[in-house]
Amino acid sequence: MLTVEKIGGTSMSRFEDVLKNIVFSPSRMGNYYGRIFVVSAYAGVTDMLLEHKKTGAPGIYARFAKKADYDTALDELLTRLLEINEGFAPLKLDLPKAEAFLRERIGKVRGCLQSMAEVLASGYVDRQNILLAAREVLASIGESHAAYNTADIVRKNGLDSTFVDLGGFNDAEYLTINERIHKALAGIDFSRTVAVVTGYTKGTEGIMREFDRGYSEVTFSKVAVEVKAAEAVIHKEYHLSSADPALVGLENAVPVGFTNFDVADQLADIGMEAIHPKASKPLENAGINIRIKNTFQPEHPGTLISKGYVGRQSRVEIITGTDKVVVIEIHDPSMVGQVGFDRDIMQLFYEHRTSYIVKATNANSISIVIWDKEKNASLIKELDGRYEQVTVKKAAVVCVLGTNIAIPGVLSRAAGALSAKGINIDVLSQSLRQVNIQFVVDRDKYREAVVALHAVLCEKA
Repeated sequence: MLTVEKIGGTSMSRFEDVLKNIVFSPSRMGNYYGRIFVVSAYAGVTDMLLEHKKTGAPGIYARFAKKADYDTALDELLTRLLEINEGFAPLKLDLPKAEAFLRERIGKVRGCLQSMAEVLASGYVDRQNILLAAREVLASIGESHAAYNTADIVRKNGLDSTFVDLGGFNDAEYLTINERIHKALAGIDFSRTVAVVTGYTKGTEGIMREFDRGYSEVTFSKVAVEVKAAEAVIHKEYHLSSADPALVGLENAVPVGFTNFDVADQLADIGMEAIHPKASKPLENAGINIRIKNTFQPEHPGTLISKGYVGRQSRVEIITGTDKVVVIEIHDPSMVGQVGFDRDIMQLFYEHRTSYIVKATNANSISIVIWDKEKNASLIKELDGRYEQVTVKKAAVVCVLGTNIAIPGVLSRAAGALSAKGINIDVLSQSLRQVNIQFVVDRDKYREAVVALHAVLCEKA
């Protein structure tokens, strides 16, 4: 029963709990082998290396890209990583060896960046490709640091461990991501050792190019498929719950328990990822279930995501959404009856590399909901130049999700709950499959809408 288990960055930063609740989980009953841990960088480290995931504040990568002083930033990073190491001294981390590992790795990264800067200065290469390579190199530091420490601490606490560094710093092999994973894991007897694998994988296709900040979950997925895992487990600092506890209250939000890959995809579409969609598909296709567990409640089985699950009883499983979207409405009287009118609109979206979350139409109007980003300005300008009237409004999307919500009354109750709070529905979307009802509302009504829907559809269900 080999499992592959991913440990998130926030959990990694509280490694004493990881050691007690995951590595030496009481549920294992002393059988601690038969597991592969894929680890993320400690909380905040990848933000320092690249950019802040939520605010976009620049990290070392931005300094390098702008020809600013990235050298000092690397020194500051080393200082921070050594401080993190100090915190693990009580867990028996070998501090001198861990420091030597860090200094060697950051020294190599520094050398790589200096060489890249010189190549860029020559003016004979494609700048974007070099910058993408720099982003790859920087991203690898955080996961290698965390995985090295984890393997050492596990070993010092009585279990055999194997550090599997997929960062590729010590070889010049021209391998794809899948080839590197296959080669690195070949020959390991997982019944006799705990394998600790870096969440970053070096590959010819570039894992950052393909998946950007979702790369650790992609590595996790590929490792699970490679070893034909019995189950893929994701340890987070919270449960996959019926709603965000910060919005509806900890006492009202309950773990989902069971859901399917379709609902997981719906979550990912609005940025509330149970797992990155490009990581979940290989697992789904391989028939490997995903379990989302709370690191700090190890006795709880968490939520199982499987391919065929449909709730026996009709119920809403999750209320979620985002308040970081805008609605673009294109109104044009020439639209009515014109075959393929929206094809040209979608072509513009494609050219501007912009995907949408919600799309609703009538005879003369198309409303499209997209993420609120600065890069949208050029798309909106082009739309405005082509169509009679283009309206843009800051908004929020609130979703009602479930594997079995195709019953009369759910939409009525949801709309009634919003109406009772004086919340107008700007756009509404529901497909025939009926696993997701999407309400677009005023941005400042987001929190109130989630609370209202959760109270009526989950707490009183």
